[in-house]
Amino acid sequence: GTIAAGVVKAGANTVVISGYDGGTGAAPRNSTRDCGLPWEMGLADAHQTLALNKLRQRTTLEVDGKLLTGRDIAVAIMLGAEEFSFGTLTMVAIGCVMMRKCNLNTCPVGIATQNPELRKLYAGRPENVIHMMQFLAEDLREQMAALGYRTVDQMVGHGEHLKPRYVPFGKAKTLNYDRMLGKTIPIERKKANPFKPKYDWPDLDRFAETSLKNQNTTTIDLPINNVDRAVGTRLGGWIAAHFGNDGLKPGQLAFNYHGTAGQSFGAFITQGLSIKLVGEANDYVGKGLSGGRLIVAAPPQARELYTHSPIVGNVACFGATGGEAYFNGRAGERFCVRNSGANVVVEGVGNNGCEYMTGGVAVILGRTGRNFAAGMTGGIAYVYDWTNDFAKHCSQDLVDLYHLDEAGDDSILIELLKK
Repeated sequence: GTIAAGVVKAGANTVVISGYDGGTGAAPRNSTRDCGLPWEMGLADAHQTLALNKLRQRTTLEVDGKLLTGRDIAVAIMLGAEEFSFGTLTMVAIGCVMMRKCNLNTCPVGIATQNPELRKLYAGRPENVIHMMQFLAEDLREQMAALGYRTVDQMVGHGEHLKPRYVPFGKAKTLNYDRMLGKTIPIERKKANPFKPKYDWPDLDRFAETSLKNQNTTTIDLPINNVDRAVGTRLGGWIAAHFGNDGLKPGQLAFNYHGTAGQSFGAFITQGLSIKLVGEANDYVGKGLSGGRLIVAAPPQARELYTHSPIVGNVACFGATGGEAYFNGRAGERFCVRNSGANVVVEGVGNNGCEYMTGGVAVILGRTGRNFAAGMTGGIAYVYDWTNDFAKHCSQDLVDLYHLDEAGDDSILIELLKK
Protein backbone atom coordinates (compact mmCIF):
# COMPACT_ATOMS: atom_id res chain seq x y z
CA GLY A 1 0.00 0.00 0.00
CA THR A 2 2.77 2.45 0.85
CA ILE A 3 4.57 1.76 -2.43
CA ALA A 4 1.33 2.16 -4.39
CA ALA A 5 0.67 5.53 -2.75
CA GLY A 6 4.18 6.69 -3.63
CA VAL A 7 4.01 5.82 -7.31
CA VAL A 8 0.53 7.33 -7.68
CA LYS A 9 1.78 10.58 -6.17
CA ALA A 10 4.49 10.44 -8.83
CA GLY A 11 1.82 10.25 -11.53
CA ALA A 12 1.53 6.51 -12.26
CA ASN A 13 -1.52 5.78 -14.40
CA THR A 14 -1.63 2.10 -13.44
CA VAL A 15 -0.43 0.09 -10.44
CA VAL A 16 0.03 -3.64 -11.00
CA ILE A 17 -0.28 -6.07 -8.09
CA SER A 18 1.34 -9.42 -8.94
CA GLY A 19 0.69 -12.41 -6.70
CA TYR A 20 3.19 -15.11 -5.78
CA ASP A 21 1.09 -17.86 -7.37
CA GLY A 22 1.62 -16.78 -10.96
CA GLY A 23 3.20 -19.27 -13.31
CA THR A 24 6.82 -19.19 -14.40
CA GLY A 25 8.75 -21.74 -16.35
CA ALA A 26 12.24 -20.42 -15.64
CA ALA A 27 12.47 -19.61 -11.93
CA PRO A 28 14.12 -21.95 -9.40
CA ARG A 29 11.74 -24.17 -7.45
CA ASN A 30 12.38 -22.36 -4.17
CA SER A 31 11.37 -19.06 -5.82
CA THR A 32 8.04 -20.41 -7.07
CA ARG A 33 7.31 -22.18 -3.79
CA ASP A 34 8.62 -19.89 -1.06
CA CYS A 35 8.67 -16.29 -2.38
CA GLY A 36 5.94 -13.68 -2.41
CA LEU A 37 2.44 -13.29 -0.99
CA PRO A 38 -1.11 -13.75 -2.35
CA TRP A 39 -2.36 -11.02 -4.64
CA GLU A 40 -5.51 -10.75 -2.51
CA MET A 41 -3.48 -9.28 0.37
CA GLY A 42 -1.55 -6.84 -1.78
CA LEU A 43 -4.61 -5.73 -3.74
CA ALA A 44 -6.74 -5.08 -0.66
CA ASP A 45 -3.91 -3.17 1.02
CA ALA A 46 -3.21 -1.05 -2.07
CA HIS A 47 -6.89 -0.24 -2.67
CA GLN A 48 -7.54 0.73 0.95
CA THR A 49 -4.34 2.76 1.33
CA LEU A 50 -4.99 4.69 -1.88
CA ALA A 51 -8.57 5.39 -0.81
CA LEU A 52 -7.42 6.52 2.65
CA ASN A 53 -4.99 9.00 1.07
CA LYS A 54 -7.58 10.22 -1.48
CA LEU A 55 -5.51 8.83 -4.34
CA ARG A 56 -7.62 5.91 -5.53
CA GLN A 57 -9.48 7.90 -8.18
CA ARG A 58 -6.18 8.99 -9.77
CA THR A 59 -5.01 5.54 -10.89
CA THR A 60 -6.08 2.13 -12.15
CA LEU A 61 -5.38 -1.02 -10.15
CA GLU A 62 -4.42 -4.08 -12.18
CA VAL A 63 -3.88 -7.56 -10.75
CA ASP A 64 -2.37 -10.85 -11.91
CA GLY A 65 -1.13 -14.09 -10.38
CA LYS A 66 -2.98 -17.21 -11.56
CA LEU A 67 -6.41 -15.77 -12.29
CA LEU A 68 -8.13 -18.82 -13.75
CA THR A 69 -11.91 -18.39 -13.44
CA GLY A 70 -14.64 -15.79 -13.47
CA ARG A 71 -14.89 -16.19 -9.70
CA ASP A 72 -11.22 -15.24 -9.32
CA ILE A 73 -11.84 -12.08 -11.31
CA ALA A 74 -14.99 -11.26 -9.32
CA VAL A 75 -13.06 -11.54 -6.05
CA ALA A 76 -10.35 -9.26 -7.47
CA ILE A 77 -12.95 -6.67 -8.48
CA MET A 78 -14.51 -6.64 -5.03
CA LEU A 79 -11.06 -6.17 -3.49
CA GLY A 80 -10.47 -3.13 -5.72
CA ALA A 81 -9.08 -4.25 -9.11
CA GLU A 82 -10.25 -2.73 -12.39
CA GLU A 83 -7.96 -4.53 -14.84
CA PHE A 84 -6.59 -8.06 -15.00
CA SER A 85 -3.66 -9.85 -16.62
CA PHE A 86 -3.41 -13.49 -17.61
CA GLY A 87 -0.21 -15.44 -18.21
CA THR A 88 -0.46 -19.15 -17.42
CA LEU A 89 -4.05 -19.32 -18.62
CA THR A 90 -3.29 -17.97 -22.09
CA MET A 91 -0.12 -20.07 -22.37
CA VAL A 92 -2.10 -23.24 -21.72
CA ALA A 93 -4.69 -22.09 -24.26
CA ILE A 94 -2.03 -22.03 -27.01
CA GLY A 95 -0.59 -25.41 -26.06
CA CYS A 96 1.78 -25.00 -23.09
CA VAL A 97 2.18 -28.31 -21.22
CA MET A 98 3.98 -26.78 -18.18
CA MET A 99 7.30 -28.57 -18.60
CA ARG A 100 9.03 -25.67 -16.76
CA LYS A 101 11.90 -25.54 -19.25
CA CYS A 102 11.36 -22.03 -20.58
CA ASN A 103 14.96 -21.03 -19.83
CA LEU A 104 16.56 -24.05 -21.52
CA ASN A 105 15.46 -23.46 -25.13
CA THR A 106 14.00 -26.98 -25.18
CA CYS A 107 10.25 -26.28 -25.05
CA PRO A 108 8.63 -29.45 -26.48
CA VAL A 109 5.64 -27.58 -27.92
CA GLY A 110 7.64 -24.82 -29.63
CA ILE A 111 6.54 -21.83 -27.54
CA ALA A 112 9.57 -20.79 -25.44
CA THR A 113 12.35 -21.72 -27.83
CA GLN A 114 14.39 -20.32 -30.69
CA ASN A 115 15.20 -23.80 -32.01
CA PRO A 116 13.70 -23.91 -35.53
CA GLU A 117 12.97 -27.64 -35.30
CA LEU A 118 11.09 -27.27 -32.03
CA ARG A 119 9.21 -24.20 -33.29
CA LYS A 120 7.72 -26.35 -36.03
CA LEU A 121 5.82 -28.18 -33.28
CA TYR A 122 3.91 -25.05 -32.26
CA ALA A 123 0.18 -25.64 -32.83
CA GLY A 124 -1.36 -22.65 -31.06
CA ARG A 125 -3.89 -20.39 -32.80
CA PRO A 126 -5.22 -16.93 -31.90
CA GLU A 127 -8.73 -18.38 -31.89
CA ASN A 128 -7.80 -20.53 -28.90
CA VAL A 129 -7.13 -17.45 -26.77
CA ILE A 130 -10.18 -15.60 -28.12
CA HIS A 131 -12.53 -18.47 -27.23
CA MET A 132 -10.97 -18.85 -23.79
CA MET A 133 -11.45 -15.13 -23.06
CA GLN A 134 -15.06 -15.27 -24.23
CA PHE A 135 -15.85 -18.15 -21.87
CA LEU A 136 -14.01 -16.36 -19.05
CA ALA A 137 -16.03 -13.18 -19.63
CA GLU A 138 -19.27 -15.17 -19.63
CA ASP A 139 -18.28 -16.82 -16.35
CA LEU A 140 -17.60 -13.39 -14.84
CA ARG A 141 -20.91 -12.05 -16.16
CA GLU A 142 -22.77 -14.84 -14.36
CA GLN A 143 -20.92 -14.12 -11.12
CA MET A 144 -21.78 -10.42 -11.38
CA ALA A 145 -25.43 -11.12 -12.17
CA ALA A 146 -25.72 -13.35 -9.10
CA LEU A 147 -24.54 -10.42 -6.97
CA GLY A 148 -26.77 -7.88 -8.71
CA TYR A 149 -24.17 -5.88 -10.66
CA ARG A 150 -24.38 -4.87 -14.30
CA THR A 151 -20.88 -3.42 -14.78
CA VAL A 152 -17.41 -3.92 -13.36
CA ASP A 153 -17.27 -0.25 -12.31
CA GLN A 154 -20.33 -0.73 -10.08
CA MET A 155 -18.73 -3.72 -8.38
CA VAL A 156 -15.23 -2.36 -7.69
CA GLY A 157 -14.44 -2.13 -3.98
CA HIS A 158 -17.59 -3.87 -2.67
CA GLY A 159 -15.80 -6.24 -0.33
CA GLU A 160 -18.88 -6.66 1.86
CA HIS A 161 -19.79 -9.68 -0.28
CA LEU A 162 -16.61 -11.52 0.73
CA LYS A 163 -16.06 -13.61 3.83
CA PRO A 164 -13.18 -15.94 4.75
CA ARG A 165 -13.49 -19.68 4.46
CA TYR A 166 -12.79 -21.37 7.80
CA VAL A 167 -9.82 -23.74 7.69
CA PRO A 168 -9.75 -25.97 10.82
CA PHE A 169 -6.08 -26.93 10.84
CA GLY A 170 -2.60 -25.55 11.46
CA LYS A 171 -1.83 -21.87 11.68
CA ALA A 172 -4.44 -21.05 9.02
CA LYS A 173 -7.25 -21.15 11.57
CA THR A 174 -5.62 -18.30 13.52
CA LEU A 175 -5.57 -15.84 10.61
CA ASN A 176 -7.71 -12.72 10.92
CA TYR A 177 -9.04 -11.12 7.71
CA ASP A 178 -11.11 -8.34 9.31
CA ARG A 179 -8.93 -5.55 7.89
CA MET A 180 -9.02 -7.09 4.43
CA LEU A 181 -12.64 -8.18 3.90
CA GLY A 182 -16.14 -6.96 4.63
CA LYS A 183 -15.57 -3.32 3.66
CA THR A 184 -17.26 -1.20 1.03
CA ILE A 185 -14.71 1.18 -0.50
CA PRO A 186 -15.90 2.32 -3.94
CA ILE A 187 -13.80 4.64 -6.08
CA GLU A 188 -14.64 8.28 -5.45
CA ARG A 189 -15.04 10.86 -8.16
CA LYS A 190 -11.96 12.80 -9.23
CA LYS A 191 -10.92 15.62 -6.95
CA ALA A 192 -8.19 18.24 -7.01
CA ASN A 193 -4.76 16.76 -6.45
CA PRO A 194 -4.01 17.15 -2.70
CA PHE A 195 -0.31 16.47 -3.28
CA LYS A 196 0.33 19.13 -5.90
CA PRO A 197 3.96 20.27 -5.50
CA LYS A 198 5.05 23.85 -5.00
CA TYR A 199 6.16 24.10 -8.61
CA ASP A 200 3.81 23.39 -11.48
CA TRP A 201 5.99 20.85 -13.27
CA PRO A 202 3.81 20.70 -16.43
CA ASP A 203 4.26 24.48 -16.85
CA LEU A 204 7.99 24.05 -16.35
CA ASP A 205 8.03 21.28 -18.94
CA ARG A 206 6.17 23.49 -21.42
CA PHE A 207 8.76 26.24 -20.94
CA ALA A 208 11.53 23.72 -21.67
CA GLU A 209 9.64 22.37 -24.69
CA THR A 210 9.35 25.88 -26.14
CA SER A 211 13.11 26.39 -25.71
CA LEU A 212 13.87 23.15 -27.53
CA LYS A 213 11.50 23.93 -30.38
CA ASN A 214 13.34 27.23 -30.85
CA GLN A 215 16.69 25.35 -30.81
CA ASN A 216 17.85 27.28 -27.75
CA THR A 217 20.39 25.97 -25.24
CA THR A 218 18.77 26.54 -21.87
CA THR A 219 19.86 26.15 -18.24
CA ILE A 220 17.27 26.21 -15.45
CA ASP A 221 18.09 26.38 -11.70
CA LEU A 222 15.50 25.21 -9.16
CA PRO A 223 15.16 23.86 -5.63
CA ILE A 224 13.72 20.37 -5.14
CA ASN A 225 12.40 18.28 -2.24
CA ASN A 226 11.37 14.69 -1.64
CA VAL A 227 7.75 15.09 -2.73
CA ASP A 228 9.00 15.85 -6.25
CA ARG A 229 8.99 12.42 -7.87
CA ALA A 230 10.01 11.31 -11.36
CA VAL A 231 11.47 14.74 -12.12
CA GLY A 232 12.61 14.90 -15.74
CA THR A 233 10.73 11.82 -16.88
CA ARG A 234 7.80 13.58 -18.53
CA LEU A 235 10.12 15.93 -20.42
CA GLY A 236 12.35 13.02 -21.46
CA GLY A 237 9.33 11.32 -23.00
CA TRP A 238 8.40 14.49 -24.87
CA ILE A 239 11.94 14.78 -26.26
CA ALA A 240 11.90 11.15 -27.41
CA ALA A 241 8.54 11.63 -29.12
CA HIS A 242 9.56 14.82 -30.98
CA PHE A 243 13.29 14.43 -31.59
CA GLY A 244 13.97 10.71 -31.28
CA ASN A 245 16.78 9.16 -29.29
CA ASP A 246 19.58 11.30 -30.72
CA GLY A 247 17.88 14.32 -32.28
CA LEU A 248 19.31 16.81 -29.78
CA LYS A 249 22.87 17.71 -28.85
CA PRO A 250 23.99 16.39 -25.45
CA GLY A 251 23.20 18.92 -22.73
CA GLN A 252 21.06 21.17 -24.92
CA LEU A 253 18.63 21.51 -22.03
CA ALA A 254 20.17 21.54 -18.53
CA PHE A 255 18.42 21.50 -15.16
CA ASN A 256 20.36 22.29 -11.98
CA TYR A 257 18.55 21.30 -8.77
CA HIS A 258 19.55 21.61 -5.13
CA GLY A 259 17.94 19.75 -2.24
CA THR A 260 16.65 16.21 -1.69
CA ALA A 261 14.95 14.61 -4.70
CA GLY A 262 12.09 12.14 -4.46
CA GLN A 263 11.95 8.72 -6.06
CA SER A 264 12.76 8.08 -9.72
CA PHE A 265 14.76 11.28 -10.14
CA GLY A 266 15.92 11.49 -13.77
CA ALA A 267 14.20 8.27 -14.79
CA PHE A 268 14.07 7.56 -18.55
CA ILE A 269 15.71 10.84 -19.58
CA THR A 270 16.93 10.99 -23.18
CA GLN A 271 19.79 12.60 -25.08
CA GLY A 272 19.69 16.38 -25.01
CA LEU A 273 18.63 16.51 -21.37
CA SER A 274 21.21 17.02 -18.62
CA ILE A 275 20.10 17.00 -14.98
CA LYS A 276 22.36 17.88 -12.06
CA LEU A 277 21.42 17.66 -8.41
CA VAL A 278 23.47 19.08 -5.57
CA GLY A 279 22.11 17.16 -2.64
CA GLU A 280 20.83 13.60 -2.44
CA ALA A 281 18.16 11.46 -4.08
CA ASN A 282 15.90 8.56 -3.14
CA ASP A 283 15.49 5.19 -4.88
CA TYR A 284 15.36 4.51 -8.64
CA VAL A 285 17.59 7.41 -9.70
CA GLY A 286 18.25 7.16 -13.44
CA LYS A 287 15.93 4.19 -13.90
CA GLY A 288 15.73 3.39 -17.61
CA LEU A 289 18.30 6.09 -18.42
CA SER A 290 18.04 6.42 -22.21
CA GLY A 291 20.75 8.79 -23.38
CA GLY A 292 20.61 11.73 -21.00
CA ARG A 293 23.24 12.88 -18.53
CA LEU A 294 22.61 12.61 -14.81
CA ILE A 295 24.81 14.03 -12.04
CA VAL A 296 24.25 13.85 -8.29
CA ALA A 297 26.90 15.77 -6.35
CA ALA A 298 27.36 16.24 -2.64
CA PRO A 299 27.17 19.77 -1.22
CA PRO A 300 30.67 21.11 -0.46
CA GLN A 301 30.07 20.94 3.29
CA ALA A 302 29.02 17.26 3.17
CA ARG A 303 31.38 15.58 0.72
CA GLU A 304 33.10 13.45 3.34
CA LEU A 305 29.71 12.22 4.62
CA TYR A 306 28.77 10.68 1.27
CA THR A 307 32.07 8.84 1.01
CA HIS A 308 30.62 6.41 3.55
CA SER A 309 26.85 6.97 3.16
CA PRO A 310 24.64 6.65 0.06
CA ILE A 311 24.03 9.79 -1.93
CA VAL A 312 21.44 7.93 -4.02
CA GLY A 313 19.14 5.14 -2.87
CA ASN A 314 18.54 1.61 -4.06
CA VAL A 315 18.06 0.44 -7.65
CA ALA A 316 19.86 3.36 -9.30
CA CYS A 317 20.22 3.10 -13.10
CA PHE A 318 18.04 0.01 -13.26
CA GLY A 319 17.50 -1.06 -16.87
CA ALA A 320 19.52 1.85 -18.29
CA THR A 321 20.05 1.63 -22.06
CA GLY A 322 22.28 4.66 -22.73
CA GLY A 323 23.61 7.95 -21.45
CA GLU A 324 25.87 8.84 -18.53
CA ALA A 325 25.47 9.10 -14.76
CA TYR A 326 27.95 10.40 -12.19
CA PHE A 327 27.38 10.01 -8.45
CA ASN A 328 29.66 11.88 -6.04
CA GLY A 329 29.08 9.34 -3.25
CA ARG A 330 27.91 5.78 -2.63
CA ALA A 331 24.80 4.13 -4.06
CA GLY A 332 22.48 1.67 -2.33
CA GLU A 333 21.70 -1.90 -3.30
CA ARG A 334 20.93 -3.31 -6.78
CA PHE A 335 22.98 -0.65 -8.54
CA CYS A 336 22.99 -0.84 -12.37
CA VAL A 337 20.88 -4.00 -12.43
CA ARG A 338 20.17 -4.91 -16.08
CA ASN A 339 22.23 -2.00 -17.39
CA SER A 340 22.60 -2.52 -21.12
CA GLY A 341 24.30 0.62 -22.39
CA ALA A 342 24.84 3.44 -19.88
CA ASN A 343 28.22 4.58 -18.53
CA VAL A 344 28.05 5.15 -14.79
CA VAL A 345 30.56 6.30 -12.14
CA VAL A 346 29.92 5.89 -8.40
CA GLU A 347 32.01 5.80 -5.21
CA GLY A 348 30.71 2.49 -3.84
CA VAL A 349 27.63 0.25 -4.01
CA GLY A 350 25.61 -2.10 -1.81
CA ASN A 351 24.63 -5.71 -2.44
CA ASN A 352 23.73 -7.13 -5.86
CA GLY A 353 25.50 -4.46 -7.90
CA CYS A 354 25.60 -4.89 -11.70
CA GLU A 355 23.31 -7.90 -11.49
CA TYR A 356 22.17 -9.16 -14.93
CA MET A 357 24.13 -6.38 -16.64
CA THR A 358 24.43 -6.91 -20.41
CA GLY A 359 26.23 -3.78 -21.64
CA GLY A 360 27.62 -0.38 -20.77
CA VAL A 361 30.33 0.51 -18.25
CA ALA A 362 30.16 0.78 -14.47
CA VAL A 363 33.04 2.39 -12.56
CA ILE A 364 32.95 1.62 -8.83
CA LEU A 365 35.47 3.76 -6.93
CA GLY A 366 34.93 2.06 -3.59
CA ARG A 367 33.65 -1.04 -1.85
CA THR A 368 30.91 -3.28 -3.20
CA GLY A 369 28.40 -5.41 -1.34
CA ARG A 370 27.80 -9.12 -1.77
CA ASN A 371 26.76 -10.89 -4.96
CA PHE A 372 28.29 -8.35 -7.33
CA ALA A 373 27.88 -9.18 -11.06
CA ALA A 374 25.53 -12.13 -10.51
CA GLY A 375 24.10 -13.05 -13.91
CA MET A 376 26.20 -10.39 -15.65
CA THR A 377 26.67 -11.41 -19.29
CA GLY A 378 28.03 -8.22 -20.90
CA GLY A 379 29.52 -4.80 -20.33
CA ILE A 380 32.52 -3.82 -18.21
CA ALA A 381 32.79 -3.07 -14.50
CA TYR A 382 35.90 -1.29 -13.21
CA VAL A 383 36.20 -1.72 -9.43
CA TYR A 384 38.77 0.06 -7.24
CA ASP A 385 39.65 -2.80 -4.88
CA TRP A 386 41.55 -0.83 -2.27
CA THR A 387 40.80 -3.42 0.44
CA ASN A 388 41.93 -6.29 -1.79
CA ASP A 389 38.85 -8.43 -1.04
CA PHE A 390 36.60 -7.78 -4.03
CA ALA A 391 36.88 -11.37 -5.28
CA LYS A 392 35.01 -12.56 -2.17
CA HIS A 393 32.07 -10.28 -2.95
CA CYS A 394 31.86 -11.01 -6.68
CA SER A 395 29.81 -13.80 -8.25
CA GLN A 396 32.27 -15.29 -10.72
CA ASP A 397 29.95 -17.77 -12.45
CA LEU A 398 29.72 -15.67 -15.63
CA VAL A 399 32.48 -13.05 -15.32
CA ASP A 400 36.27 -13.02 -15.36
CA LEU A 401 38.39 -10.84 -13.08
CA TYR A 402 41.47 -8.99 -14.34
CA HIS A 403 43.83 -6.44 -12.88
CA LEU A 404 43.77 -3.25 -14.89
CA ASP A 405 47.30 -3.77 -16.20
CA GLU A 406 46.20 -7.17 -17.55
CA ALA A 407 42.99 -5.93 -19.16
CA GLY A 408 44.78 -3.79 -21.74
CA ASP A 409 42.92 -0.73 -23.03
CA ASP A 410 41.94 1.60 -20.18
CA SER A 411 40.95 4.60 -22.32
CA ILE A 412 37.26 4.21 -21.42
CA LEU A 413 38.05 4.36 -17.71
CA ILE A 414 40.30 7.40 -18.10
CA GLU A 415 37.68 9.26 -20.13
CA LEU A 416 34.93 8.60 -17.57
CA LEU A 417 37.13 9.61 -14.65
CA LYS A 418 38.02 12.88 -16.37
CA LYS A 419 34.35 13.68 -16.78
